[in-house]
Amino acid sequence: MDGKKEEVMQRARKTFKEILVVLHVGIVIAVSSWAFAQGGGISGSVKDLLNNQGIQGVIITVKDVSTGTLAGTGTTDVLGNYTVGIPALGNYTLEASKPGYNNMSAPDVIELSDMTPNRTVNISMGGKAWLKYKPEVPTSAMSWETGTGKSYLIPALEIPAFLLLLNGYDRLAYPNDVEEGKKVYSTNLSTFWDHVVHGPWGVDQDAFAMNQFAHPYQGSVYHGFARSAGLNYWESLLYTNAGSFLWETGGETTHPSINDQIASGIGGSFFGEALFRMASLVLEGDGDKPGFWRELGAAMLSPPTGFNRLAFGNRFKPVFPSHDPAIFWRLQLGASLNSHLNNQGGKSTSKKTEATANFSMAYGLPGKPGYSYMRPFDYFHFEFTSLGNAHNPFDDIMIRGLLLGKDYEAGNSYRGIWGLYGGYDYISPHIFRVSSTSVSLGTTYQWWLSRAVALQGSVLGGIGYAAAGNVTQVGGRDYHYGIAPQGLLALRLILGDRAMFDLTGRAYYLTGMGGEDPGGREAIARLNMGFTVRIYGRHALGIQYIASIRDAQYPDRADSHQTRGTVSLVYTFLGNPRFGAVEWR
Repeated sequence: MDGKKEEVMQRARKTFKEILVVLHVGIVIAVSSWAFAQGGGISGSVKDLLNNQGIQGVIITVKDVSTGTLAGTGTTDVLGNYTVGIPALGNYTLEASKPGYNNMSAPDVIELSDMTPNRTVNISMGGKAWLKYKPEVPTSAMSWETGTGKSYLIPALEIPAFLLLLNGYDRLAYPNDVEEGKKVYSTNLSTFWDHVVHGPWGVDQDAFAMNQFAHPYQGSVYHGFARSAGLNYWESLLYTNAGSFLWETGGETTHPSINDQIASGIGGSFFGEALFRMASLVLEGDGDKPGFWRELGAAMLSPPTGFNRLAFGNRFKPVFPSHDPAIFWRLQLGASLNSHLNNQGGKSTSKKTEATANFSMAYGLPGKPGYSYMRPFDYFHFEFTSLGNAHNPFDDIMIRGLLLGKDYEAGNSYRGIWGLYGGYDYISPHIFRVSSTSVSLGTTYQWWLSRAVALQGSVLGGIGYAAAGNVTQVGGRDYHYGIAPQGLLALRLILGDRAMFDLTGRAYYLTGMGGEDPGGREAIARLNMGFTVRIYGRHALGIQYIASIRDAQYPDRADSHQTRGTVSLVYTFLGNPRFGAVEWR
């Protein structure tokens, strides 16, 4: 009897831990949405970025939009005037920077057409001040652009320290967790050495939410420590995988698991980079000094970033430069009105109302004049959905980002990017679930169909390491791992500043390769359709339909066929009243 009671307590503690993680992410989304709304997140024109406080000595650079070549430079005087000699005709962008302010720059969002040579322009009027504050301490030696001042040592110490604290917490919180005849968290140096030398590496039995969400989020912490110390993405990826390896070999007494190394080391880097970029965007704001709320919002999005900014003061205070990407984000709140289920052939329809919250962001949309894709995740898409359901509060989190690629164009109405994308998906629509860490080849584009109508989209195809199975637990672990070819088609039709239609389809084919069920396979599809109408300003209303389909075959059990469809009404707060359409014409 005592054994059963202890088993129930163990499950309750694990469930509680997972719920805490989900609640944290929900709070992060709420605070960050507010911070984006307050801070704006996107620089305005040079005219909007400067006022009469500290404008003297600002260096103005003019670049040709079509070629990217330098057209001229100038320096502002005490009144904010500058003179730059450029050709009489053409399209140009402005870029402003000022020495002594952490090398911040603000690419202009306007195009200068039909300029006369040696025109004098005043940029001191209107808008919020940019660089209006003077640092009270010497400028940090760290530079994101050159890499000087970054630290390899600090994250190399922070990550093991974090793992020791996590292991210590688990020892106190779960003292009686036992697997393979050993207490799970009673590790020592012998445990680490034995796992490094002998292994064996395999697939573990942890719960789906723990393996496929908590572990990638844990990996995002490793990544955040490295990124906020000035390291670039690829260097941080190595640190993330090293942190995952240390936990697998020294954090638990169970055999190290391949699935956790992939989810934490690779999926965690995708997760962590998106959180780091969003946190940096909140800090960047309109270019002025981050205040308390922006610091708090950034710290909740990326706790390691907040920790390093607090612990090391001015050393890591320079804000990661976004280079002024084209961004569209939205926050949706609503309720499902009707759902239909087909679980193993048993059909049912439910009219039970269920609350839903969704946050999505597209960062670095193609077509912005002067913006380039030189760094990993200079384009990424992030989406998170939470449900008002105690049994399944966490519906999905989906991230895809451009790792290596370049922009391209076709005529005057089409702009795009193409290359290698990294992706992390977690989808759990009540009756089954799927999660994948992947790499794909594909493209993201915008096509102006008419003067006011634009089509944005992404087409990706690749391969991932995925997990899929039933939500209802049967035995130790009722989900399966395997190599999974997958694809994505996303379309957004933007009808001026009044309405938009969204359609996103995802497909996963989970094979038995790389898992413990070589004879099984699963085919899973997810379709999301929505229509949104702007009512006033950034406020809009919409209707959504989400369909999820799973077909599974395994030699040791009956075939599975499951579907779920849900219709929802949502209120939407828009980050951009034009629905994110990028203008370059």
